[in-house]
Amino acid sequence: MTAFARDERNALADALLAAGPDAPTLCEGWATRDLAAHLVLREHRPDAAAGIMLKAVAGHTQKVQDSLAAGDYAALVQRVRKGPALLRPFDEAMNVVEFFVHHEDIRRAAPEWSQRPIPQPYSQSLAKNAKRTARLSARRFPARIEVSGPDVEPFTVNPKQERAVSISGAPGELVLFFSGRQSSAEVSITGPDDLTEKLRGARLGI
Repeated sequence: MTAFARDERNALADALLAAGPDAPTLCEGWATRDLAAHLVLREHRPDAAAGIMLKAVAGHTQKVQDSLAAGDYAALVQRVRKGPALLRPFDEAMNVVEFFVHHEDIRRAAPEWSQRPIPQPYSQSLAKNAKRTARLSARRFPARIEVSGPDVEPFTVNPKQERAVSISGAPGELVLFFSGRQSSAEVSITGPDDLTEKLRGARLGI
């Protein structure tokens, strides 16, 4: 069984500790303590996690997250690292994209950063997830999106649309792009200027 999510969980926890509680992230309005609190809430507080997706209960979610963020930072990060035992069998399915993206949220918010090497088996896993993420997050984009890149089997989002743009990048960069981090993802986009600009500024993400 692969363990990409477990390895990324540990790398994410290491990055949180190294950055400290008040470092910036790519998540608007969140410092590292807020990001750590989000991760703990998502896995340990099902009563509040619904508000991540549902506006009707978002206020409760925010209160719980703020409370978690105000606590001891090292202990909070340890909860991120450990994760809930009951969810370990589902870690790979639930968290490969979540942990990769949030790890990069920390890394790429730093003044100087560089792309990290991704082992090919992990890259292949990210490629599969890039396809799923793109088809969900960009399903309402008003054009066809042709996606390709190294280790990426070419695929199309919104194949019935007449106008088209093409995007190319490594699997991890595509995951970041279609998770709403367009400005921080190192990809190449070609097509009509209005569509490429629209895609770069679109509200993507699940």
